[in-house]
Amino acid sequence: MSVTGVEGEERDDFTAAESNQVRQRSLRLLGSLLHPLRGTVALTAGVILISTIAQVAGPALVAIGIDRGLPALLEQDWFPLTATVAAYLLTGLIGAVLIAWYTVLTARISQAMLIDLRKRVFLHTQRLSLEFHESYTSGRIISRQTSDLESIKELLANGINQLVQGGLYMVFVAIAMFIVDWVSGLVLVGALVPLLILTRWFQVRSQKLFRRTRVASARMIVQFVETMTGIRAVKAFRKETRNEREFGELVEDNRDVNARVIQLFGIYDPGLILIGNVTLAVVLLVGGLRVADGSLAIGVLLAVLLYTRNFFAPAEDMAMFYNSYQSAAAALEKISGVLEELPGVPDPVKPVDLWQAKGAVSFDTVAFAYTADRPVLPSFDLEIPAGQTIALVGTTGAGKSTLAKLISRFYDPTEGAVRLDGVDLRQLHPKDLRRAIVMVTQEAYLFSGSVADNIALGKPDATFEQIQDAARAVGAHEFIEAMPDGYDTDVNKRGGRVSAGQRQLLSFARAFLADPSVLILDEATASLDIPSERLVQEGLQTLLADRTAVIIAHRLSTVSIADRVLVMEHGRIIEDGTPEELIAGDGKFAQLHAAWRESLV
Repeated sequence: MSVTGVEGEERDDFTAAESNQVRQRSLRLLGSLLHPLRGTVALTAGVILISTIAQVAGPALVAIGIDRGLPALLEQDWFPLTATVAAYLLTGLIGAVLIAWYTVLTARISQAMLIDLRKRVFLHTQRLSLEFHESYTSGRIISRQTSDLESIKELLANGINQLVQGGLYMVFVAIAMFIVDWVSGLVLVGALVPLLILTRWFQVRSQKLFRRTRVASARMIVQFVETMTGIRAVKAFRKETRNEREFGELVEDNRDVNARVIQLFGIYDPGLILIGNVTLAVVLLVGGLRVADGSLAIGVLLAVLLYTRNFFAPAEDMAMFYNSYQSAAAALEKISGVLEELPGVPDPVKPVDLWQAKGAVSFDTVAFAYTADRPVLPSFDLEIPAGQTIALVGTTGAGKSTLAKLISRFYDPTEGAVRLDGVDLRQLHPKDLRRAIVMVTQEAYLFSGSVADNIALGKPDATFEQIQDAARAVGAHEFIEAMPDGYDTDVNKRGGRVSAGQRQLLSFARAFLADPSVLILDEATASLDIPSERLVQEGLQTLLADRTAVIIAHRLSTVSIADRVLVMEHGRIIEDGTPEELIAGDGKFAQLHAAWRESLV
């Protein structure tokens, strides 16, 4: 997989070519974020330019005041010194006002970019196919939306100001030094050689380390999120000790890589200070000798000393900017990788509308494999007439759930076509597809909100009476009414106030309200106890009436309501008939049914 893929996203050992590819990807993302703000960016650049010039003018005005204002003052001429002081105060005022202005402008730019980026990540990950989410853990997605975006926020909020106040100021100071005294300017240029060598050394070593800090941080978040999400399994299997050890190793790794970053700054920061002090000493020595022989004015010497000190003063800020920059750049690489992921199930370019689907489903020479070397469906043909209820039976791994995912178009077939009423699902308008086909899975997810809101997910514009009718149809009305606030009860995240069986009943009500042409039940009764299952059997009769249904179930009591049973093995149908016909035979289904009957005794 390329570096833009899911696996490459967590690597920290890119080759030079891969690093360049990742860098270009990040720059494209950054450019797309800045493009809508180009007017504000241009205004900010102008404000920054004028502000920096105003700040840099100070030492030059000091030199003029000393070399021209003071001699004139001795001759009772107050104007040169007064004018210089006034100009100094005016440039200081202009600089202060413009600094405040560009601080506000940069804040607006950074917040607009962050809002845009947060929305892009959220909306894009929603659009990505099930294939992506099955391989990209929720912890990593959370890391993209939290720690990575916080790194970028820190850069935009503080780092850019450090860059402007540091980098641009240093450039203008160097230009001013050449204007005031070119000899001192040459001394400063000479100091740039060790400064660039030190900075390059720091850059090469820190780039990989900062990428590793992002990887280490993301792994900690992933471990934490997965532990908290699966806390029931952690408690049930007493996984606390192992989790403590694994998380401790991740924390140690994170500490070690951050310690190495700190060590780099422990060399870089003192190195910058040393170069600055040596340069200031050389400028003072050379300038002092020239003042002694009369070739340099004392005011000019003071100005170049101020410029030299000011040139290296932002060095610490520049180091901190580089810290923020490297961290944000590593974060931007990962976010850009997510945003460049393409949906495995793309929307059609010219979609076909199917407003009233009848529900006939067909598999036309379909082959499918999650990976190229492991085919799940080698070659599959199937016709499901509209209104027919079929049950898929078979051992784990036979291909039943894969079949359901293909009908729902969570995946596209590797070869062949899956059709609804003769229309290839790849050509069907997404809205028509989702309206026509609904899947109820074993994990009935409930979102934060009321019971009524969760049922209405199947039809957002449904009336309260329609929501109640849907609940009654599947046998959920009684237990809902018994809840503290009835249909207004907040189920909390993951349905914390309802049992697993009740969650499943609510998902049935949601599906009933959606009124699809094709309904898929993927182990949908597995969470129900025996009394609840008997109650649901009645609701299923109503739920499945006048619509095409595909039921995947190990409980053969659910299979009994099907018109037709398909027994699958290794991606192929080995038996096809009514439940009664297959039970009367001596095939696989008859054996499964006999074993099930014996288990009830």
